[in-house]
Amino acid sequence: MSRTSSSLALGLLAAGALTLGSASATAAPLPLAGPTTVTPAGHGFKATLTGKATLKAGSVTVTCTVSVATGTVPAAPGNHNPAGPVSSPISAPTYSSCTSSMPGVTPTVTTSGAWAVSMQHGSPITATMSVPAGGLKVTTSGLASCTVVAAPTGAASVPGTWVNGAPSSLTFTNASVPVKVTGGFGCPTSATTSTFNAVYTVADTTDPAQQITVTP
Repeated sequence: MSRTSSSLALGLLAAGALTLGSASATAAPLPLAGPTTVTPAGHGFKATLTGKATLKAGSVTVTCTVSVATGTVPAAPGNHNPAGPVSSPISAPTYSSCTSSMPGVTPTVTTSGAWAVSMQHGSPITATMSVPAGGLKVTTSGLASCTVVAAPTGAASVPGTWVNGAPSSLTFTNASVPVKVTGGFGCPTSATTSTFNAVYTVADTTDPAQQITVTP
């Protein structure tokens, strides 16, 4: 199901591309990922923005104060992976109450496709949001008519860090993802990436007395 928000920010949200690198024949193999367990198994959760989310593509900066996504921890035994991350499906995040450095611009954002977040225990604990290919599109009207498509050629990953707590939190810091921008005057058409900074608190919606926790 698609979601629409009156915020240019979500058009720039998809932050954090997979980093590609070359390896030589003599390079040492990467260490195996350790075990991860997300609890409580089968519980729903809600991620809510705390403070402000800032997003930038080219010379355009957007600040949002409202953002929400929901999801479900896999039921046991799927909430445990002995050698890697645990992935949970989530709703496409919504953004509102946003302001833009582009005056006189009205944005419309549509998201679609299958989104997910995967947690990997470690130091720090990581949480990576998966954005489907072309799963986020923003169009603007007014003084600038632009179209921004995030992850335009394939799925992208938004790398973040997780901290267990009451509530637990998920932080994205200067995450970057490919974008394709088209349009006329005022559109940041030279931008090929966007950056995203935000902190979310994550609450257990099945039993508010419990906390979503990532352990080995």
